[in-house]
Amino acid sequence: MRRLVPAWWPASPALLWWLVFFVMPLGWIVFYSFGMKPVAPGGGAVDTATLSLANYQNATSGVFLVVFGITMRTAALGTIICALVGFPVAYALAFHVAPRWRTLLLFLLMLPYWTSFLLRTFAWRIILAPEGWLSQTLRGLGLLERPLLILDTNAAVQLGIVYNYLPVMILPMFVALDRIDQGLARASQDLGAGPIRTFLNVTLPLAAPGIAGGMLLTFILAAGDYVVPAILGGAKGLMIGNLVATQILAAQNLPQGAAMAIVLIGMLAAIVGGIAVLLWLLRASLRAFRGPAL
Repeated sequence: MRRLVPAWWPASPALLWWLVFFVMPLGWIVFYSFGMKPVAPGGGAVDTATLSLANYQNATSGVFLVVFGITMRTAALGTIICALVGFPVAYALAFHVAPRWRTLLLFLLMLPYWTSFLLRTFAWRIILAPEGWLSQTLRGLGLLERPLLILDTNAAVQLGIVYNYLPVMILPMFVALDRIDQGLARASQDLGAGPIRTFLNVTLPLAAPGIAGGMLLTFILAAGDYVVPAILGGAKGLMIGNLVATQILAAQNLPQGAAMAIVLIGMLAAIVGGIAVLLWLLRASLRAFRGPAL
């Protein structure tokens, strides 16, 4: 019998939501990015009488380009640290924690997300303050001679990003590891492979989608973060999200801020696409080297 409705019809509410609240606003941002800041007061937010690429030229030169580089470096380093810290935690939860305790530990892992993101980030200002308890403790132990001067620096931003997005890294990794059939690891060991070889040839390839997903989510969220740099970074921890907000709210230059936002989206898309191509080439090379069973 012929299908009465298209196969995609059940997804139409989600598609409509995505179209109205994402595609259309993004289209307006792209359009505004080609406009100009009104010269006369009261001339509106954007002057679209003459469209040009001047905003994109500004966004990819001078201090803007430096801030883009700092943003990519901070997001990449935060993603790597989250992966190095998060994978052992996810591995332990999946393979070395009893099922009766696993739910409780996952609940505790997500418990900080019940608190406001803004409030949790502000709490780090108290912890990292030069006269805060962390500084006083380190000085009392003889590990520091001076007050802790990490607040309002890029290091504080890095710490805040790792703290806030570590659960985002752990959960996809845990899901991927938890779905691995332990019989595969036992079969590998029965065939003579040791624990390290089993991990590298069985566990790690099967967990690769979860690792890639966690790193992708963390990198995108960290690159577009506005709250953490604004609260913990000050003038020394500037990232592109703060610069976009400054252009729109302080400088009243919506077209320039829109162009910078589009450049950021383009850079993230290019990085993600490049990584996807590299992973595909790596997988194809491994298949050619080890056979189609990989």
